[in-house]
Amino acid sequence: MPITEKKIQVGSLEWFYREAESTGRTELLPVLLLHGLPSQSYSWRNILPAMANQGTRAIAPDWIGSGFSSKPDKRDFAYTPDAFVTALEGFIKSIELERFSLVVQGFLGSVGLQYALRHPEQIANITILNTPISSQAKLPWKIQQMGLPFVGDMITQDPLLVDRTLEGGCRYVITEEHLNVYRKPFLKSSAPGRSLLATIRNLQLHSAMTEIELGFKELHQEILILWGMIDPWLPINIAQDFVNSLEKGSLIKLNNVGHYPQEHYHETILEDLLPFVRVKNSD
Repeated sequence: MPITEKKIQVGSLEWFYREAESTGRTELLPVLLLHGLPSQSYSWRNILPAMANQGTRAIAPDWIGSGFSSKPDKRDFAYTPDAFVTALEGFIKSIELERFSLVVQGFLGSVGLQYALRHPEQIANITILNTPISSQAKLPWKIQQMGLPFVGDMITQDPLLVDRTLEGGCRYVITEEHLNVYRKPFLKSSAPGRSLLATIRNLQLHSAMTEIELGFKELHQEILILWGMIDPWLPINIAQDFVNSLEKGSLIKLNNVGHYPQEHYHETILEDLLPFVRVKNSD
């Protein structure tokens, strides 16, 4: 099933997204997949076609400031969770998603969880892959450095930061073919580096985690947590404590899997993810 690359203008922002159209069973709800830092929607390249093959329309955007989406100046876009949530609201409305399953991963994926808390009527269920979901979660030093004064300005202009961060989080080598796609925006201009710097400086992780911890205790949707056990940045106890606080939550531990599970272990993930998002429009 081919993945289509699309762009859509929403106000002053241009969103780039990848989509796999469903085949046959059109009664299933669509799925929205949100990536983390410093990644892009390309990380879902093996997940999208599998969803479409079961009749689930799957959409994965590049966050504003990431991948091939707009990279506005920080004077025009605040790069705070609230700014990302507002931008995501516009994107979802523009592609006419009314109710959908949500899949999130990584730092910035947490913004998707904040969106879900503010728009629960749109969310059928939620899948969380190695995402900060607790006040115990800390920004890893590898990413913190990108937001430091002076040092961060230099690091975020180096395209190899993608290699070091993605492979450091995965704990596995990523082939040159795939790294070339991740690097490409950083090779074209300095804007991706500046956007990444602004995003890290404005993550507001503590307040975001407070909102998520409190909000999810009241959320009634079913939550599936798929957690890479060798994530160097987010330990399993974060996921375990979180699932214990949920009304309807389940945790699946993925052995030998790091921070970006979809990068190397899509087949393992799909065993549980595909049936979970197989939700009929009438459910």
